Amino acid sequence: MTEQPPAAISAFIDTTNAGDTAGFVAAFTDDAYVRDGSREFTGRAGVADWDGTDNIGVGMHFDLLGWEATDVDTYVLTIRATSRRFNGTGDLVLTVRGDLIARLEIG
Repeated sequence: MTEQPPAAISAFIDTTNAGDTAGFVAAFTDDAYVRDGSREFTGRAGVADWDGTDNIGVGMHFDLLGWEATDVDTYVLTIRATSRRFNGTGDLVLTVRGDLIARLEIG
């Protein structure tokens, strides 16, 4: 990876790794959508709920292994995730709107 990822992607990873819940939630649009497997979360309140149970709330740390644009505003991130609950390598799909995340899809 020679290029830097878009600001929204950097904010997603940096706030997670810093344990910055307020910053993490603020990195999403007001009408954000998160799909994690069969579970769905909407709006910033939904993002905060997901963050508490599956991200910062379980001590998540992301290592960005790669990323690519699949559309003008959609990116596939390959990450290594480590936490008290989840560990492994996989892909996340993020759709951005400006400098914020509008959609996050996992699994």
